[in-house]
Parts: sequence; structure tokens; C-alpha cells
Amino acid sequence: MITTPIEQLASLRVGTVEFISPDRIEVLLDIESPDSVALNTGTPRSFPRINGYAMIPVDLGFVVGQVSWITIQRSPYPKRSGFQDFGLIDLPFPLRKMELQPLGTLVATEDGYKFKRGLETFPSVGDIVILPMEDQLKSIIESGENRRVFIGNSPLIGNAKVMIDPDRLFGRHLAVLGNTGSGKSCSVAGLIRWSLESAEKQKTNNQAPINSRFIVLDPNGEYSKAFADKADANIYTVNVEEGYEKKQLQVPLWFWNTDEWCGFTKASPKTHRTTIVHALKSVRSGNVFETVSKEHDLTSFVRTVINTIEVYKSNGAPWGKFPAPKNFRESLQKWNTGVITDEGYSPELNEAISAFNSKVNDYEKVRSGQYSHQDYKRDEVDILITLLKDVYTKAGGRDEEFLPTDEDSPIPFTGENFVRSIEANAEILNTTDYIVTLMPRIKTLLADVRVKKVIDDENLNLSEWLSNYIGSENKESLTIIDLALLPSDVTSIMTAVIARMVFEAQQRYLKLNKQCLPTVLVMEEAHYFVKRYNDDVENTGPTTQCCKVFEKIAREGRKFGLGLVLSSQRPSELSPTVLSQCNSFLLHRISNDRDQELVHRLLPGNMRGVLREMPSLPSQYAVLLGWASELPVMVKMRTLPKSQCPQSDAPDYWDVWTGAKERKINWRQIADEWQNKEKDAQTE
Repeated sequence: MITTPIEQLASLRVGTVEFISPDRIEVLLDIESPDSVALNTGTPRSFPRINGYAMIPVDLGFVVGQVSWITIQRSPYPKRSGFQDFGLIDLPFPLRKMELQPLGTLVATEDGYKFKRGLETFPSVGDIVILPMEDQLKSIIESGENRRVFIGNSPLIGNAKVMIDPDRLFGRHLAVLGNTGSGKSCSVAGLIRWSLESAEKQKTNNQAPINSRFIVLDPNGEYSKAFADKADANIYTVNVEEGYEKKQLQVPLWFWNTDEWCGFTKASPKTHRTTIVHALKSVRSGNVFETVSKEHDLTSFVRTVINTIEVYKSNGAPWGKFPAPKNFRESLQKWNTGVITDEGYSPELNEAISAFNSKVNDYEKVRSGQYSHQDYKRDEVDILITLLKDVYTKAGGRDEEFLPTDEDSPIPFTGENFVRSIEANAEILNTTDYIVTLMPRIKTLLADVRVKKVIDDENLNLSEWLSNYIGSENKESLTIIDLALLPSDVTSIMTAVIARMVFEAQQRYLKLNKQCLPTVLVMEEAHYFVKRYNDDVENTGPTTQCCKVFEKIAREGRKFGLGLVLSSQRPSELSPTVLSQCNSFLLHRISNDRDQELVHRLLPGNMRGVLREMPSLPSQYAVLLGWASELPVMVKMRTLPKSQCPQSDAPDYWDVWTGAKERKINWRQIADEWQNKEKDAQTE
């Protein structure tokens, strides 16, 4: 029997619109609408059901809504007309209602149906509400272009495939949030693996490897096991022993910039930072304060004095308000004493030293009277710099060293030379008393055998490091950085350095090549490293510095091809700046009230209905929403084999207690490794 379109719509009708606003639609369900299962939509489907879908016909197609609540209201039975039997009593009659959150519009095309977000035409009160057919339902779930990576199935819609566009998922940052045990880590590992597998199947050149780049910052050492089957994966860890399949993590001291040194040492911006900046400039320019010759010592000293005068000059101290000029005058006298030491120099050098000494004495005589002015003219300071540069040149210094040296450029130096540079610059800057609290932290770091292999490598080639950690040309690059064995006081700074180096490499690639290099940076347990901080207080600690690096990546990374994936079980502890820049969310079970409240605030009001199911989501289930999905969709993530899951299983208490699983204990071995004792060749 052939049915007309109107008859078909009538057969799918379940209710009428009773109330409508821009963000919600209330529907009065018909008495004849299904109570639990709808049988007239192509295949049996549960209805009404929370987070299910219903449609309202409009001019341009169908308004698609998602069920957010269902209720029953008691209503008197309608009064009968005509004869009334006063022996009958009218009983309350149940009226079923449900609320829809409007999501978008389903439009019929030549190739079927196409779903698009947003509403151009709103329905009106009294319009009918119908159930979507099977093909319409799949068009809603499988909407969007470039659906390239299969990540799971939708349990609400006949296990329809949920596929995503990697450009959308990774291009505008992704947050994977959920409690421990909800399947969060497996989802992150799966997204990486499934993306690589899909790219391998769809690559244009079957002979060449896929040109992908994933960098995973793993603070708990979970992902090494998950990608152990990938021969090309680079797995870096701390203090690798010979014969071990992992590689030695290298984040040398000379990678660290001024902010990271100040963050690690908790340096004060007023007293410590200037000394660190001067020390980094000196040591990166090759001025390492080594005792090679008396002339070399003099060039080191004079160069630092010139840099210091330049700083004074830039701040206007020599001609500023009292007491700045007086402090400059006292420093100048001290520097003069350091320059005129009688060391038996050459006549040319002695002549240059004498000229500088005479000029300083002339300036001193003018300012030695009781009521004399203390400030200096700009040309007087310029003359001092010129005379000092003459001393520097005749002592054997090179003119090219006076080219501006960026204190944050990754130019190699050793830790010992950095310590000497700090001490020497503090002496010249008259800040020796202030670095008493600074030096112990730096010396402790340099002496720590737990991180010595990581930070102490002045011979490392920067281009090789970038090739190994970010990836070389036309090569599948998967880098797992295991930070588990790093001491807690340096883990944040190491993470900040690695993330910043990757980000700045992306910036420079775009500048030189006029196109970006797509790279994904994955941060596991992000609440440790992207922790919110108080802007109202002085924040100089390593955790704050690490968070600031990721905030910059979140704000600007997309422009340079750097996508960010954050995985966390405590979204309420994450930086609001970073979370607000994430355009896609994969939400597993979240039961904490504060975390739920934060996630609700991040998302538009018409998406919040599906989030109410978060506390009751089973493991492996998640809600995908945001830029990567045309509409919020519940997805059961694909199952990873046990060997490909991150090593984050819950402890087997009962099996160990009952002896079903054996646990051998050798505390001496652990103690020896912990205390860095040499292993005895003869194992007892």
C-alpha cells in the first residue's frame, strides 16, 4: 500500500509543541505515542528516552531536538457532553510531556539528508512532533564533512558509526575529561592510534610513510606500554641503562630561558632576575669567566660592565631621580677599580685603561663637592662605553661579540660556567648579598644524579633534538616522553621547557616556510601542569611558569599548526584560559560536583541536557561535543586490545591477598636504585 507524505508524517507523530523558546521546546505527547519502544521508524527503537532525538517539520526541513527530560502530569478527564451519569467519578488522567533542546536543522537533499547546526526557522505552538526514521537518524549522527577517523559507535542510534575530522579535533584543541577508571587514558591512546591507522589507509603515496607528528608528555609512564608495538615510536625516559629499549631523555640546561630559570629558582623579579639575565647573556655569548689568561679575565669583566651600563642607560638611572644617579656613580667607582689593576699589560692596553681611568676620575671630581649634582649626561655615559670598548678590543676581545645576544637563545653552555657567570655578574652588579638564596637551588640541581643525564649535555645538536622529538621529513613521528622518574621539583620546569621548545620550533618553521607543520602535543594528567593560579599575587614558581607556557600554546598554537590535547580527571583545577581555548570535548564519567559545574559553564545552554548523563556514564562511554562534532553525541569508544591500553589498571588487591597473583618483594634492590648505589656484580 502506497502512503502519501502526509500519511507517513501522521504515522510518525508522537506529540505537539506546547511551549517554545530559543533554547527549549516543551512537547505534549499523544495518548497513542509509544510508551517504551517505537516500532514504526524502520527498526525498533526505545522511545521516549533521555538524550534521544525527535523532529518538528518546518518550512526548510526538520528542526532536530534532543530529549532532556520526560515527565507525567495528572490532568482531569475531559468533561463529557450530553447525558451525565452522576454515579460515575472522573479520575485523574496521565499526560506525558518531554522537553527538547533544539540542536539544528535536517534538510532533504538529492543525496539524502544533511544536518547543519543552528535554526533558521523556529516551529510554532501546535506543530506536530515526529520520530526520525532510521536514515534520518543516521544522517544526524553521521553529519559533517571529512569524516575520516572511526572512534566508536553511538549506542542511542543503532550503533551508528561515530567518525571525526582530525582537522577539527586536533586543530582547535581537545579536552578529554573524566574520573579515574572511566576510560580516559584509553580514549587518548585510541585517538592517536586510530588517527595514524586511518592516515595509513588513506595516504596518497603508498610507498612513503605518513607524515604525522604526535608528542605525548606522560608524567606517570602509562603510554610506553600502549605504543610498544610501534617500532618507529621514540620513547624517552630518565636515566636509561645500557641495553634498555627506551631512549635517554635530554632537556639540557641551555634550553632553559630566563622565565624558566627564574621559575625554577623562584627568583625575585626585583633582586634576582637582573642577575640571571646578565649571567645568561654572558654565558651564551661565550663569556664564561674561565681563568685562561689575565687578558681574558679583563675582557670578561669589561664586557659585563658594558652590558650593565647599557642596562642602567636603558632604565635612565644615570640621569634619573635620586638616588639612582648616586648608585650609578658608586658602581662606576667600583668598576674603575676592577679595570685599572696593574697586571703588566701591553702598552696599547695600558693606554686604553689609563684613558678610561682618567675619564672616570674627571667625572668623580665634578661630583665630589658638597652640593654638586650627581646625575650624568647622556653623552658622558656614551663616552664611558666607548672607552671601555677600546679596553675590551685591545685586551683581545672580538667586536662581533658586542652584537646583541638574546639571553634566551638556545646556545650551549655548561652548568659550572653558568654558576661562575652568576657569581661574577652579581659581584659587578653589587647583588652578591641577594643571590645567597638563589645559588643553593642551582647547585643542588647540578649535583642531583637523578637528573644529571637529562640536563647535562652541552654537545647536543639542536637540529638533531628537533628531528628526534618533533619529527623529521616524511616520517611517522610518535614521541612518548616519560617524566615519571623526574624529581617533583623539576618536573614542571622540564615539561615547560619541552612544550615551549616545540612551540617556538613551530613558530620558526612557519616564518621560514610560509606554511605550518601540523603537530599534536598531548598532555596527560594536565591538572598537574596546567594548574590554575592567582593573578593577583606574585607568581614565580615552576608550576605557574609551566601553566603560562601552555596558556600561550592554547591561545596561539593553532596559528602555527600546534594542536593541544589535554587529559585530566580534575577539570576544576585546570587553568580557565586553557580550558576556554579548547573547542572540542570528550567527556567521560564525571561525578565531582565542582567538575560538573565547570564543564556546564564552558558549554552553551542547549548542550547541557546531554551532560546530565555524565555522572552515570559506564566506563568506555563518553560524550563528544564541540567543534569536532556537529552535535553532542554519546559514543562507546572502540575497544583497544589489552596490550595497547595505557598502563593505568587498578591494583589487584584481592588476587594478591588470596595468592591468585604473585608479588615478589626485593626492597634492597629498590633501596639501592633509590640511593644510586652501584649494583653488586654478585647478586646474593
